Amino acid sequence: MDRRTKWIAGGALALVVIGGGAGVAIATSAADNDEPLTGSTLDQARAAALEYTGGGTVIESEAGDDGAAYGVEIRLEDGRVVEVSLDANFNVVGDEADDDGPNDDDGANDDDGANDDG
Repeated sequence: MDRRTKWIAGGALALVVIGGGAGVAIATSAADNDEPLTGSTLDQARAAALEYTGGGTVIESEAGDDGAAYGVEIRLEDGRVVEVSLDANFNVVGDEADDDGPNDDDGANDDDGANDDG
């Protein structure tokens, strides 16, 4: 390989490495940003999650939670807390028991605490 070809190949490789790293950082940031949902997005996510659980009180919501488009935490009438994961079309893609415990308020991302029974 001549000198010019080596420089071109090296530059192309550097662009691929830099671009790939930036893409991963952006995707990771966008996929799990822990920002609370607002407006119609909150309304739709809340309705889908409450329908799935059969009622309860929404205590937290967030965009991009653990690979899902939206996450909604619901305190069930028996005190258990479940986090419902939704895709971008507000379809349930999973759920899991919240590991914070049934009596733990999560802090700044808590919704207004109003009873959202369905």
